[in-house]
Amino acid sequence: MSENETSAIEQVIILGTGPAGLSAGLYAARADLQPLIFTGTQIGGQAALTDRIENYPGFPEGVGGSELADLMVKNAERFGARLEYDTATEVDLSDRPFTVKTYSKEYKTKTLIITTGASPNKLNVPGEEEFLGKGVSYCATCDGWFFKGKDVVVVGGGDSALEEGIFLTRYANSVKIIHRRDELRAGAILQKRAFANPKIEFIWDTVVKEVRGSEGVASVLTENVKTGEQNEIDAEGFFVFIGHTPNTDLFKGQLDFDGKGYIDVNMHMETNVKGVYAAGEVGDPRYRQVVTSAGMGAAAAIEVTRLLESEEE
Repeated sequence: MSENETSAIEQVIILGTGPAGLSAGLYAARADLQPLIFTGTQIGGQAALTDRIENYPGFPEGVGGSELADLMVKNAERFGARLEYDTATEVDLSDRPFTVKTYSKEYKTKTLIITTGASPNKLNVPGEEEFLGKGVSYCATCDGWFFKGKDVVVVGGGDSALEEGIFLTRYANSVKIIHRRDELRAGAILQKRAFANPKIEFIWDTVVKEVRGSEGVASVLTENVKTGEQNEIDAEGFFVFIGHTPNTDLFKGQLDFDGKGYIDVNMHMETNVKGVYAAGEVGDPRYRQVVTSAGMGAAAAIEVTRLLESEEE
């Protein structure tokens, strides 16, 4: 078969191998659809980057993110899911069967499940990438437990920053929330809760210039945007909550999106194009948890199965 030759029409193609994609693969495989799953650049998605997941059912002692991804892969493959270590570069949803192009080949599929996830926005300051997983985090719910009795810094001023900051007070000794403005964008109720929390301190009109440390985060260098004054704040944890960017570039102009840039799905994980479904963080601006993403993936695969069965009748 030549490099660009089109293969046989697939029953279902799944884009992404985070919890949503692998869960969809498991359910589709058990329905004997022989799903083809493109791994993308990271098997396990963002979950695989988490050192330890403490809140996934069935693992009372917690489970490593990469370990959970491996288990999910084995589970899906056991029932016939096929993982292709490739990335989709182009999709055409104008006609069904749909066309999916990757770096190596072109595919046709009757249905498509999109689980390409969303990437947390980064500050892109020195030290941020270096200390990822060593004090730098983008998920308090995932990693907050590891900062028991420690001083942490949170960056952001929206709902996520305050929600995660309040959550961190369960574990951390103190939480300093750094915001580049002198007022918050978060909702009034969240603001009231945050201001009333004795562990939370706000640092206004300030940006982070650098994350510092040796083996892990030790401090952050800040700068007041009005005065230019710089300060170094001691902290062992550095949490960034300045929004997420869904990985949806492939689908712009073909699918409907909500007001936040996420793929618009209904309660059945259906998009506006019949036969195309989305699950996990690419269509979930609210929860963004491993367990909810897995549930969405399962739901999408069940709906795919029902659609294909109805078309065979």
